[in-house]
This record gives sequence, structure tokens and C-alpha cells, in this order.
Amino acid sequence: MSVASAIVRTSHPEPAVAVTAVAALLSFGLGRTWPGVLVAAATVLASQLSIGWVNDALDAPRDAAVGRTDKPVATGAISRRLVFTLGVTAAVVMVPLGFVSGITAGFVALLALVSALLYDWPLKSTPVSVLPYALSFACLPAFVVIGAGLVPPPWLLAAGALLGAGAHFVNALPDLDDDVRTGVRGLPHLLGRRGSLGAAAVLLLAATAALAFGPPGPPAPLFWPTLAVALVALSIGVYAMRRNPSSRVPFLSVIAVALIDVLFLLVSGLNLD
Repeated sequence: MSVASAIVRTSHPEPAVAVTAVAALLSFGLGRTWPGVLVAAATVLASQLSIGWVNDALDAPRDAAVGRTDKPVATGAISRRLVFTLGVTAAVVMVPLGFVSGITAGFVALLALVSALLYDWPLKSTPVSVLPYALSFACLPAFVVIGAGLVPPPWLLAAGALLGAGAHFVNALPDLDDDVRTGVRGLPHLLGRRGSLGAAAVLLLAATAALAFGPPGPPAPLFWPTLAVALVALSIGVYAMRRNPSSRVPFLSVIAVALIDVLFLLVSGLNLD
């Protein structure tokens, strides 16, 4: 594996690209200019890259101990120091980018980053491991909406928090056994595989429902087809998990649900009352 490939792999590219796409789509839907959309997307991307790189740098000893061949730092394909340096650099770059969208938006972006880095260490190994995910994902729509000069409604923040909490449980599932062997005791490890899968399903569907029933008035007609598609995506993830407990398909299902929810918002018309 080349150093360039290792750098990309350690950044956790799938969630980084997906979360950045969500931010860009929301920014576009709220009417920000193209420079504004690009700045918002760049802020979120820098934050996601920092989180991924710092995570892999901190987890390197544990990943090596359990023989994780999919982690470039653990296999020696790239140095731990370089990955950590990249993570710090991305965090430093993110701060001024965030404040381009405004003072309040900048502080919200910074809060999201700090919360996520606290998950990397030390909260991942505690019963409150879900909280950084919930807070950081609630901050994502808050940052975008505030950056567009609007006030984020509570239901949108709740939807983000629910989606983040569900993502946490799904993201932990493939590594559950390896984590336990290396001393990680987060909330998914306490609930176990079945409990975490059930919690994830409830939280993710609740996020979709919050987007439909949160705004005033009846839900948009597209809600029911959206819910059906989200159920299909989650069912595929559950099926893949039962066939292969280490499969990454369930997390891709979460990404699909997030994108489905954002498209539902955009097509239905962003009503932020």
C-alpha cells in the first residue's frame, strides 16, 4: 500500500465523504451561494478528516494487538506520528474555515469537532460513548443552518442527534469483539450485538420521523415512501450483519439513511419553522 493510499484509508473516507455531502446538500437547499456551500463543505470535510486520522493514530496499539490488517497504521504502512500530525493539521485548518460562515457557526463547528475528538479519547471506552456522536451530529445541521443566517429548529437538531446516536451503535458492531479484547467498554459493548442493533434501528427510524413530524402541519406526502426506502436500507444492513458480523454494509446503510433523509428534506421543501 502506498503512503497516499494509506493516508486516504486512515481518514475513514466513506463517512467523511457522506457527512460532507450532507452538509453541502443542506447548504445548497438553504440557498447559500456556491462559495458559501463550498466553505461549509470544506469545514465539515476538514473536521471529518481530523476525526478519522486522530482516531486511527490513537487506536493503533489496540488495532495492532488484534491484528487489524485493514488499518494502515497498525500494519506499519504509514507511521502513527504522520497520521496524528495530519489529524492535528486538519483540525487547525477547520477552525478558520468554520468562522468564515459566521462567529456563531464557527463555534458550533468547533464544538462538533471537540466533541468528536473526545469520543476518540477517552469517551469511546465509557458508558457515555454515544453522547459525542449525538452532540456532533446535532451540531452538523446547526452549523449549516446558522451559516445560512437562519435559526435551527429543535426538531432538526433532534433528528441530527438521533441519526448520530444510531450511527454510533452501527459503527461499533463490526469491531465489537476486538474492542472488548482490548479493554473498550462503550455503551454498544454493554448492550451487546443484538441490543445495539435494535437501538440503532429505533434511533435511525426516529430520526426520519423527526424530520417528517417535527415541522408544523402534516408530514409531506413523500414521508411514507422515504420511510419505506429507509426501512429497506436498514434491512439490508441487518441482513449483512447476520451473515457476517464484521461486515461494513450496516454502516453504509446508515449513510444511505442519512442521505435519504436529506433528500426528503430538500424535495419536500425546507420548512425551518
